[in-house]
Amino acid sequence: MSSYNRFKVLQILLVEDSKSDAVLIAETLSESKFLNELNIVRDGAEASDYLYRRGKYTDVNRPDLILLDLNLPKKNGRELLAEIKADDNLKSIPIVILTTSSAETDILKSYQLNVNCYLVKPVDLEQFIQVVRSIEYFWLALVELPAHQHN
Repeated sequence: MSSYNRFKVLQILLVEDSKSDAVLIAETLSESKFLNELNIVRDGAEASDYLYRRGKYTDVNRPDLILLDLNLPKKNGRELLAEIKADDNLKSIPIVILTTSSAETDILKSYQLNVNCYLVKPVDLEQFIQVVRSIEYFWLALVELPAHQHN
């Protein structure tokens, strides 16, 4: 288990416009044995505000991990991914794409934009929960995440 992750509350930002998917992810992570705080935003523009601490997000914690849907209103996941990875203050935050798209062009473009991981959301409820638990275990238990950088 990661020594860094064992003793701190990991900040997770979920960028997801589907309320049902967001609820399911939140419920699965709330049952986690790893300390985490999940913050949910519904579109790419709101995610930008969160990451740059604008508007109502001036006092939020920097995320340790971002779970990002691709198909979002206002600013899509590809645009947000490109924005984050182009910013020296944000690019070290690991990003996991969690989307319904299995299109090869989306997968390739995401990796070209330096995404850390690309997962397709299963339609089956139990498989969906298993994917979220796998993300949780890998990113919260196994991986060493960078210490917070203040931006």
